[in-house]
Amino acid sequence: METTFDLDQLFRKSELIPVIIQDASSLEVLMLGFTNREAAELTLQTKTAWFWSRSRQKLWNKGESSGHFLHVKKVVTDCDTDTLLYLCVPEGPTCHTGAQSCFFNEIWEEEP
Repeated sequence: METTFDLDQLFRKSELIPVIIQDASSLEVLMLGFTNREAAELTLQTKTAWFWSRSRQKLWNKGESSGHFLHVKKVVTDCDTDTLLYLCVPEGPTCHTGAQSCFFNEIWEEEP
């Protein structure tokens, strides 16, 4: 995955930025993670999603223990260049609970 994008632009405001993971086919939002420059570089090199774990304070490759890798097909930045969107093909469920998406706990919905 070659890029001419300067990664310095992404990390000028913060060393850690959010990454939204979306299914490349269905466009379902699968998860939210955080990346630092090293994780972003590894993602571009390996074409699998790498993150910075805020709780464990270390890099992690989604799927390294479960086998449920996120194969990155496209990387997009938002208008402020401080958030990333990875369009991925998931290899199995994305959530550590076994759910397809991490977003399944509904807390509110407007009634018709």
